[in-house]
Amino acid sequence: MREVVFRLEAERPGHLVEAQAETLPIHITAPTLEELQHEAREALIEHLGPAHCTVRVRMRRGPSAAVSSIRPVVRPAALCC
Repeated sequence: MREVVFRLEAERPGHLVEAQAETLPIHITAPTLEELQHEAREALIEHLGPAHCTVRVRMRRGPSAAVSSIRPVVRPAALCC
């Protein structure tokens, strides 16, 4: 299963949440994080077609995002790639 990571670019209460895919030319916005997840899935359906079923969506807060409670996934070197 492939994974597409969306880096959160703006996350402030009362404002739109914005994210950019790290490996694909996809930029999305939504009013909440939950809706941003849905928008990410919809954007992948539009971009990849039926292949979207084999892709996991992950949101990652970047240095410019207001809250940084999500930690990046760390895999042991033996399991990587």
